[in-house]
Amino acid sequence: MVLFEQINADIKSAMKAGEADKLMALRAVKSELLLLKTSAGAKDEISEEEGIKVLQKMVKQRKDSAEIYKTQNRDDLYEKEIVEAEFIQAYLPKQMTETELTDAITSMIDKTGAVSMKDMGKIMGIASKELAGKAEGKLIAAKVKELLSK
Repeated sequence: MVLFEQINADIKSAMKAGEADKLMALRAVKSELLLLKTSAGAKDEISEEEGIKVLQKMVKQRKDSAEIYKTQNRDDLYEKEIVEAEFIQAYLPKQMTETELTDAITSMIDKTGAVSMKDMGKIMGIASKELAGKAEGKLIAAKVKELLSK
C-alpha cells in the first residue's frame, strides 16, 4: 500500500502549500484507490500492479477529456485536465522511449518466432504483461503492427 500512503502524504503537503490543482488530482486518485480497495471481492491491500492500472486509467481519462475540450475550444477545461493528468502521471513508472519500446517488442517477436500480422495477438498478450505501466497500450499496439508488417 505504498502508493496509497504516498498519495495521502502528498495530499497533506499540497494542502499546506495551497496547491489546489494538485490537491484535486490527488484526491481523485485517493478516491479511485479507496473504491478499488473496498470493492466486492477486493483484498485489503492494493497491489502495485492494480495501482498502476488505476493511475493509467485516470491519466487516459483526463487526456481523452482534454482532447474533447480542445475540439470544443474550451481551453480553460483543457488546461485543467492536462495539469491533472501530469500530476497523476508523476506516480507512474518512467515511460519507455520509442527506441526502448522498439527493442523490447523486437526481442519478443524474435523469442516467439512471430512473422506476420496473424501473430499480433500472441505478441500483444506478452507485451501487455511485460510492458504494463511502462508504455501505453495504443503505443504498444502501433509498434507491434509496425514491426510485424515489415
